[in-house]
Order: sequence, then structure tokens, then C-alpha cells
Amino acid sequence: MAMPKLLAGVDMPPALSTVIADRLREMITDGTIAPGERLKEADLANSMSVSRGPVREAITELTREGLVESQRHRGARVITLEHGDIEEIYSMRLALERLAMERCSQRITPELLAALDDVISRMAAVVPEASDDHHVRLDLEFHDLIYAAAENSRLERSWLMLRSQVSMFLGARTDRAEFRTKLHEEHQEIRDVLATGDSEAAVASIEKHIGWTLRQIRKMTALERQPGESGPLSGPGPEGKTGL
Repeated sequence: MAMPKLLAGVDMPPALSTVIADRLREMITDGTIAPGERLKEADLANSMSVSRGPVREAITELTREGLVESQRHRGARVITLEHGDIEEIYSMRLALERLAMERCSQRITPELLAALDDVISRMAAVVPEASDDHHVRLDLEFHDLIYAAAENSRLERSWLMLRSQVSMFLGARTDRAEFRTKLHEEHQEIRDVLATGDSEAAVASIEKHIGWTLRQIRKMTALERQPGESGPLSGPGPEGKTGL
């Protein structure tokens, strides 16, 4: 006899380890927990008034996401992103975004465009004094919508595994003023291209949007030891692009 669906219709609360992972992820990506800082299970458990078990599970999850690295006899530490790490992240992101944009452009609906418009409106309404973390959350929310609309579960899972590292990188950008002022303009351009349903134009749009960032990272990798450089993403790119 088939087992009855005992929990059908019941909203289950998230596991404690998930709640802890969400909090630690937020603290890492917004810089509250600094790159290279150790994550001590006992200290974290005490500060959160929980046992060490769910903290250990949360750290394991963040390790799978690439935000934390565990070393034998040294425990867990928040990753430190070097130019090589950032290039790997953005090479992978560009590959994923190309596919997401291509598929999304073929599945455009009024509901999706309305959702994108809502995010863009909130981007434009952000006051200059808002935290960088707020801008980053809106940026990622916009791209989350595109991945969801692409209707490819493996593609979306790949993005979710990379997303935290992208968030950490965006929070550490050197061109914060450019990032803030150009945020809604650049995403408006992407939305408008998607609205045409032109797959080739959609892919070209994301290559322009993210590809410039990758080229700048590669440039800075070659020049990182030379004086006078202000960072991997300082200044506008082609046609005013800042790269995201």
C-alpha cells in the first residue's frame, strides 16, 4: 500500500543548519566576516545559542558553494579571492549567462518582463547612501529571474553554486560609484533586448555586460604587480559599460 502524503500542504520550516548557512553567507558576502577569517564552530555555536552540529553542517554547505575552504588541522576559513579565482568565477559565469540569456529570450512572457521591470525600478530608486550590499542583492535578483525563466534545472543549480562567490566579488568591487549609478541603466538594456526575443542579440548583450569585466580581470592579472593600477574594475568600459 502506498504511503500517505502525511506532510502534504504543510509548510515546513527550514532546517536550522540552513538558517545558519544563510546568515553566515550574508555575513561573508557583505564583508562582516572578512576574507581569510577562521570560522570556529564552538564560537559560532555559542554566539548563536545552538549546538555545534548545525553549525558544522552550515560550514559544509558554504564549503560546497566555494565561500569557505577547509584545511586539515587548520579548520575552515573564508576564501580570499585572488585575480585567478575571480577569472575562474567570471569565465564560468559568462558561459552560464550566455545559455541563460539564449533560453530566456525564447521564453519571454509579460509576467517575466513585469518582474524584471520591478527590479529595475527598485534599482533606480535606491538612494546613494544605501549600502553596497543592497545594490548587490538587486543585481543578483535580476539575474535570478533570468535563470529561472530559462527553465533548465541543471543550469539554475550551477548558477546557485556560483552565486555566492559572485556576490562576494561584487561586494568587493573597487568602482562602487560606477556600479551604483549604472546599475539600473545596464539592466534596463538587458531587459529591452530580452523583450525582442532575439536570441543572438540577447547573448551579445550579456557578453557586453559581463565580458568586459572578464577582460578587465585578465588585464589586471597581467598587471597586478605594477604600481599605479587602481583595481580590477575601475573606470568605465566600452560605451560606458562598467561590467557586472
